[in-house]
Amino acid sequence: MVTILDVARYIVDQIGTVTTMKLQKLCYYSQAWTLVWDEKPLFDEDFQAWANGPANPQLFAKHKGRFVVDKGFLHNCTDEDALSSEQKQNIDIVLEFYGDKDPHWLSELTHMERPWKDARGNCQIGDNCSNVIEKEAMFQYYDNL
Repeated sequence: MVTILDVARYIVDQIGTVTTMKLQKLCYYSQAWTLVWDEKPLFDEDFQAWANGPANPQLFAKHKGRFVVDKGFLHNCTDEDALSSEQKQNIDIVLEFYGDKDPHWLSELTHMERPWKDARGNCQIGDNCSNVIEKEAMFQYYDNL
């Protein structure tokens, strides 16, 4: 079974050094668009509606304390063969579209989109929030774009 860590490893291996904020957003959009294109999740782990946009706690635990990560990140705890060619193709398309974007631009983009906004609920701007962004909400929103 593919995990978010497998996806993060693949992304870093493809684009090289990346900020952790951007990595979180690229994993989020990889999940969102795979939900639309394949009608199933890329990985089981959920994203939460954190102040700077969608974030996954398991991935955060691996990069906590780092501003950037580079190739080799996660190589000791992931399976490089976990992703199918179709899954890699989906991620590659996401990277073509979002990969050159600034991490803060990506964060702002997620702030304008319903899945993050709805999951935030009553959480105030800048407040910690661990509310889950439901996969079904992601599918519904991105499928209608």
